[in-house]
Amino acid sequence: MATKSELAKLGSSLLVPSVQELAKESLAKLPPRYVRTDEDSPVVSHTNLSPQVPVIDMHKLSSQEERDHLHHACKEWGFFQLTNHGVSTSLVDEMKMEVQKFYNLPMEEKKKFWQRPDEVEGFGQAFVVSEEQKLNWGDMFYMITLPTYLRKPHLFPNLPLSLRETLEAYSLEVKHLAMKLLDGMGQALGMDPNDIKVLFEEGLQATRMNYYPPCPEPELAIGLSAHSDPVGLTILLQINEMEGLQVKKDGAWVPIKPLENAFIVNIGDIMEIVTNGIYPSIEHRATVNPVKERLSMVMIYSPRLDGDLGPAPSLISPENPALFRRIGVADYFKNLYTRELRGKAYLDFLRIQPDKINQN
Repeated sequence: MATKSELAKLGSSLLVPSVQELAKESLAKLPPRYVRTDEDSPVVSHTNLSPQVPVIDMHKLSSQEERDHLHHACKEWGFFQLTNHGVSTSLVDEMKMEVQKFYNLPMEEKKKFWQRPDEVEGFGQAFVVSEEQKLNWGDMFYMITLPTYLRKPHLFPNLPLSLRETLEAYSLEVKHLAMKLLDGMGQALGMDPNDIKVLFEEGLQATRMNYYPPCPEPELAIGLSAHSDPVGLTILLQINEMEGLQVKKDGAWVPIKPLENAFIVNIGDIMEIVTNGIYPSIEHRATVNPVKERLSMVMIYSPRLDGDLGPAPSLISPENPALFRRIGVADYFKNLYTRELRGKAYLDFLRIQPDKINQN
C-alpha cells in the first residue's frame, strides 16, 4: 500500500516560462519553441452543417431515453455538453470571476504558486519532459483538490481567500455531479454498480485552470496540443466568451461552441479502460487567436490512488475479453508523467496486444 507521501508525489514537469508574461512583450513573431509544425493546422473550416457534440439534460437522466442518449454520446463522441447540471449559477459565476482574478495577479504573487522542480502542481505547463520539446501557447495552474489530505500545503491553503472558499464549494459540487454521471454511465452500460463505486467513490479530483493569451501567429501555435485526457472524467467550465476547444470526430477537427450555463464533459483514458473500450476517450485540443485571451477551468475526476485500475469485471466475459492490462492507479499516474502527452500513446501502451487476447 502506497504511503501518503508516495501518493502525493505523482510526477513532475520541467519548468518553462510564463506565456502570459511572454505575450505582454508585443511580439511580432512566435519564439521558435512555440511554432508547432508537428501539429495539424489549428485553422479549420466550420459551417452550419458541421456536426455538433451531443447535449445531455441532467434533469432527464433518470429516464431510459436520456440514458440511451448519454450512452450514444459517450460511445460515438466521447464528449457532450451538460445542461441543467445542478451546480448553482451563482457559484459558477463566482468561480469564473475568481479564475480571472487569479490570472490577473501580478507575477510576483503568481511566483508563490509556481511549479517546484520536482512537482507538476502549480503554475506552469504539464508533460514537459525535455528541453527540446515544443511548447504550448498557454499557462496552466494545476492542483489536487480532493481528497483533502493530498492537497499541497503551499498551494490550496495559500490561495486568495475568496478563491479558496469558492473552489472549496465548487469542487464538492462537481464531485457529486461526477459521481452522478459515472453512475448514469454505469447504468447505461449495464455494469455492476459496485464496479464504479469501489473505483471512484473516494476518487482523486484535481483542477486545471487554463490561460491562453493572444498570439502573434495563431496559425502556427497551439494552446494545448492534441491529446486524450489520461483521467476518468473531465468537466470543463468556459470562463470567458472566447472559443477555442476542438474535438476530433471522424478524422476532422470540430469546434465546440459552449452553451450558456452548460458544462462540457468528456471521457478520459481511464474510462476507456474501465468500460473495456466501449466508451473511447477522444483527442481534443485548444487553439489560440490574435486578439483576445481565452480562459477555461476543468475539474478532473479519477479513481482513488490506492486502487487498482482495469476493465470492469462486470463487462468482461469469454466473448468480451479484457483489452487493457491492470495497473495500480498510483503507478498509472507515475508512469504517465514520465511522458510527453501526445495523442493516445499512453493508452496504447496499456493495451493488451491482440495475440495475447486470443491466448486468454
